Amino acid sequence: MKNRNQSITRRDFLKETAGGTGILAVGSGTLAASLGQSRAASAGKDANPFAYDVERLRKTDPQLIHYEQAGSFRSPHEDSRRIAIGPDDRVYIAAANYVSVLDRDGAPITEIAFPTEAWCMAAAGDGTIYAAVRDHVEVFDRTGKRLAAWDSPGKRTWLTGLAVGENDVFAADAGNRVVLRYDKSRKLVGRIGEKNKERNIPGLIIPSPYLGVVLAPDGLLRLNNTGRHRVEAYTVNGDLEFSWGKPSNAIEGFCGCCNPIGLALLPDRRYVTCEKGLPRVKVYSPEGAFESVVAGPESFPQNAKSGINKTRADCMLGGLSAAVDSQQRIYILDLIVNDVRVMKRKA
Repeated sequence: MKNRNQSITRRDFLKETAGGTGILAVGSGTLAASLGQSRAASAGKDANPFAYDVERLRKTDPQLIHYEQAGSFRSPHEDSRRIAIGPDDRVYIAAANYVSVLDRDGAPITEIAFPTEAWCMAAAGDGTIYAAVRDHVEVFDRTGKRLAAWDSPGKRTWLTGLAVGENDVFAADAGNRVVLRYDKSRKLVGRIGEKNKERNIPGLIIPSPYLGVVLAPDGLLRLNNTGRHRVEAYTVNGDLEFSWGKPSNAIEGFCGCCNPIGLALLPDRRYVTCEKGLPRVKVYSPEGAFESVVAGPESFPQNAKSGINKTRADCMLGGLSAAVDSQQRIYILDLIVNDVRVMKRKA
């Protein structure tokens, strides 16, 4: 089974985005560092210092699973990367060199082709589609007609997430570890998440290309700071308002080198998070308290097998992406088997 994760390693990502020096030393308080230290003496040169023993964690307590599958469909293409849901519950999937637009049941509506890999997309309230290839954003109308191609913001750009507001477009640049704020005329008006001692912002640690951004109903942006194993909330002007999350093997935490890799919001501002290594989707309260599991590792056996993390390259394997529709159903895109599962809350 071919997957883009097989051709892009974490080392490649760090090398190509530069500034990777020291990024793995995320602090003695993180699970990744402690596991790396404990395994370093016995590991071979190709062993992954961030590997963790997941065998006992592969089964989820059934009482914690509050969702059940209501449907499923295939991604139109392999090499899946991101899923999003826009107006009228249209489903958008970035996979290979395409952004596919589907109805809520997975039937095709239209498709946008790119000369290179498509990484992410978001739809505005009027149906305008903003899509990103690796180094720039392109704009399309709801039928897929190209309206504009924005300039690349610079070297090392690796766009992995988009969010659209009434007046702004936010682009998550995993390569430069920042979220770029544009107005809709393509003018860059702000940079969010960069380290700034005066503003008490520690900065984003992004060891692999999974930085996302969500614009919440409260007007704040939510970012998944994967290397710090937490979610952070910022104003659109770049002020850090609060954060939550902790590195832990326990179900309420995030383990591995860099999680959560995916983030979505329910209408009441509860969080839906996605993880790799141990592929699982969970729900947290608006304050960041763990509430339930949507689907655990046992639901994604091939994905879980790909993310065992025996080598450094495995840190780029597996993972999930999620989005929420108007009925509060959670769509889970499996990046390994290229299918979508539609989950609804149990009665």
